[in-house]
Amino acid sequence: MYLSIFTGKLNLLIVKILQLSLMMVVCLISSCSKDSEQPQPVSKIMLNVSYGPDPSQKMDVYLPANNSTTSTKVIIMIHGGGWTTGDKSAITPYVDSLKRRLTDYAVFNINYRLSAFPINIFPAQELDVKTAIEHIYNKRNEYGISEKFVLIGESAGAHLAMLHAYKYNAPVKIKSVASLFGPADLVDMYNNPVNGNINISQALALAIGKTPLQDPALYTNSSPVNFITPALGVPTILLHGGLDELVSPAQSVNVRNKLVNAGIASQLVLYPTKAHGYDWDSITFFDAFNKIQAFLTVNVP
Repeated sequence: MYLSIFTGKLNLLIVKILQLSLMMVVCLISSCSKDSEQPQPVSKIMLNVSYGPDPSQKMDVYLPANNSTTSTKVIIMIHGGGWTTGDKSAITPYVDSLKRRLTDYAVFNINYRLSAFPINIFPAQELDVKTAIEHIYNKRNEYGISEKFVLIGESAGAHLAMLHAYKYNAPVKIKSVASLFGPADLVDMYNNPVNGNINISQALALAIGKTPLQDPALYTNSSPVNFITPALGVPTILLHGGLDELVSPAQSVNVRNKLVNAGIASQLVLYPTKAHGYDWDSITFFDAFNKIQAFLTVNVP
């Protein structure tokens, strides 16, 4: 009964999210053409590398020229799509934009198992991110990378990035996070959807597998904002549209406030007239990636 009620509305939301991702790619490609920096030569590209036994547990690896276990930092990118759809290919254009700005980084663009109720419901996605990071860390000598790991995610991928960074210290402590319009408090997202849109609550419950009332502990343990402490906090830059109709900008504001209270470096960038990514034009993306570059330069020396 639960599935039959929610599936129709969820499909509409998935279509919208896919449209957003496609628009983001178009905008980012346009922004990259305006970058003043020259692309960094890439010594090696490995596509669809397995980090686990499931066919979805794959990643693309981009290693810079002259990479070194002492100096080459790591960016791990995590795509969005409401935890139920999406693919690393949607944010592949980010690789070029990041490499133009951050020439001393290797980039890993990961896929993860998608929630398809009742299969692969949460925390499958959280565990896949953890597994991918463990795989990369364990092969750091082979890849020629240091232990300075950074996570960058969009939407649901930003949620997964923040969740891992704030929740786990092993096998490596994440040095910084960049969240593009990511949810951080799933209980609040369910109980107070943007504009009272119940489709958001229903889609979230379908991805998680239960409602907050059915499993409050799962929602609490899946909300990054609950893990921010002086000991576990990670320097974070949050970028959000002020008119986001899927993830309230209050989610990013709440994270920023908790980071400030915990004494953790943070930056909140609000684009007042922008929504959930699909209307982020080349100028907005250009500004966003410049700000990410500046934040990482300071916080991941």
